[in-house]
Amino acid sequence: MGRPTGIDVAKVYTFAWRHAPKVPEPVLRALFAVVADLTWLRRTEGVRRMEANYARVRPELDARALRRLSRTGMRSYMRYFREAFTVQGATREQLAARVRVEGHENIATDVAAGRGVALALGHVGNWDLAGAYAAAHLAPVLTVAERLRPEALFREFVAFRRSIGIDVLPLGDGDVFRNLVRGAQSGPRLVPLLADRDLTARGIEVDLCGHPARVAAGPAALALAAKVALVPAGVYYERLSGARRRAAGTPWGVVIHFLPAVPVPNASDRRAQVAAMTQAWVDAVGDFLREHTEDWHMLQKVFVADLDPERYARTKVEAGEA
Repeated sequence: MGRPTGIDVAKVYTFAWRHAPKVPEPVLRALFAVVADLTWLRRTEGVRRMEANYARVRPELDARALRRLSRTGMRSYMRYFREAFTVQGATREQLAARVRVEGHENIATDVAAGRGVALALGHVGNWDLAGAYAAAHLAPVLTVAERLRPEALFREFVAFRRSIGIDVLPLGDGDVFRNLVRGAQSGPRLVPLLADRDLTARGIEVDLCGHPARVAAGPAALALAAKVALVPAGVYYERLSGARRRAAGTPWGVVIHFLPAVPVPNASDRRAQVAAMTQAWVDAVGDFLREHTEDWHMLQKVFVADLDPERYARTKVEAGEA
């Protein structure tokens, strides 16, 4: 979504992080639901892009069903922001009530043995809430953050994630990958990387739900360099009820779904290994996206058919693919 001219986004976010926890939960829910619906009704560029992405993941849907799904998706997206502005005030007990884990056995052995785990995620559900829970209940969490503009906004996001127990490395710093490797090798640690969109010129073209797409090579490259497991993961919303809802202090919770680790292919060429492992986690996450499409907060171009052909050709040249 575009931002109105003249608005200091960093100050808006700072204000929200400081004051949103003081607002009663029902009031915040109603406010963010209105924002979501108004944005959806205006058919902003982000909403149209979300619908286009959903259409590729769910080709069986007609226009009306797709429109309904995008409304649910925008409400999910705004729910993420509402929770991001208030999660700092959540107690350990509230976090435990708000988050449920599926497939814990897919990381448990490595964590218990003192090993790190590289996690490949999409922009699904509330990954910040999931990270806060994981840091408190599963293992220390280390990740990277996309550099935002203005710089003040980026600093606020980094400070926010560190305040909920997530250690953050700025994407683009010269030693970021080396530091990720060191972190993954220095004891039990989860290293989640949002990788369903390539933010560099070093991504990999894959098949995502039957369509060529460009994703990040980071998770597979990290797993190979650090010699740790690569585990695809997803986060989706679920409604809470009864005692769990009362303990959570909110009607919505999230589920962290850990999928089986991606096997390392027998190949001497590292680039081929990275490509094969990337396609493997994309296949797993693609199945997840089909099932929980409304929680995929992807308002940017991912699929190759949507990219500018000339710019994409230059990207492939820079990546050594042409």
